[in-house]
Amino acid sequence: MIVDLPNTTTSKISKALVRIREEGGAVALGRVLTLIIASTMGREEEAIEAANDASREHPMRVIVLSTMDQDDTASPFAPRVDAEIRVGGDAGASEVIVLRAFGEAASDPESLVTGLLLPDAPVVAWWPGVAPTVPADSPLGRIAQRRITDASAQPDPQAALHHLCSSYRPGDTDFAWTRLTLWRAQLAAVLDQPPYLPVTAVQVAGAADSPSTTLLAAWLALQLQVSVDYEFTTGPLSHGIRSVHLTRSAGLISLERDVPDVARLTQPGQPVQDLTLKRRSLRDCLSDELRRLDPDELYGEVITRGLPHLDNVVAEHNEGRP
Repeated sequence: MIVDLPNTTTSKISKALVRIREEGGAVALGRVLTLIIASTMGREEEAIEAANDASREHPMRVIVLSTMDQDDTASPFAPRVDAEIRVGGDAGASEVIVLRAFGEAASDPESLVTGLLLPDAPVVAWWPGVAPTVPADSPLGRIAQRRITDASAQPDPQAALHHLCSSYRPGDTDFAWTRLTLWRAQLAAVLDQPPYLPVTAVQVAGAADSPSTTLLAAWLALQLQVSVDYEFTTGPLSHGIRSVHLTRSAGLISLERDVPDVARLTQPGQPVQDLTLKRRSLRDCLSDELRRLDPDELYGEVITRGLPHLDNVVAEHNEGRP
């Protein structure tokens, strides 16, 4: 069910929510958190769909704050807020409140959502598109325990990833890190098997528009304390992470994804294995991040220590070239 509330206020939206619960039996009991999605008009549906899917694992209230694109040069709009309440089959296991703010009404996003937050429940803020310069200092970031960004959605993904080094605050995370979960698990499983020999060199390859490639290299450099070389690949099949090569005295361990969703694992003295290694969907990434509401300390270490260290090593290596 979808209820439209044109030119409305937060107070009217709250009253409408109460009326919907009383008349239709839709209740907010059992909601574990409030998810705030900050999007631009016309681009919010994909994020809402991912939130609806994730709500089956994490029942929540979803507040979507949709504003005009900053590059929009159209005539100024009169200040107003149009709202949409979605419950039942249109909202998964959540209740979705879509706020479309025009003109000056969009200048104070915190006041628009504060009255709609679930009482005594954690708040997670998610920017599926362009994120604030410092998410924790933004109006929505200040009221959230967790803040989710997506470097791959920025105009320059690699530059956005490196900017996270300086903008990071405990509670921040990025989908570039979440997309590494399956790769990290597989690599950790390989190194947890005998022979327990140290890794002496690492090579990582992936698409240039994949900040996860760089972040994986930073994680490996931090965890293994070795020099890591990473390169960007091109071509029609060049999406996401392409390969990881680990060098040990016993030989080379290779994990390569040359075809979508399937990776080939090659180890010395063992048969070649084909493993399922899918690219994670938006729904998978969101569900994963909502499983924890405390700061991700490992991500914080990788983004603030591992990535700058990786950059320094690469710079020194380039300076040493003839």
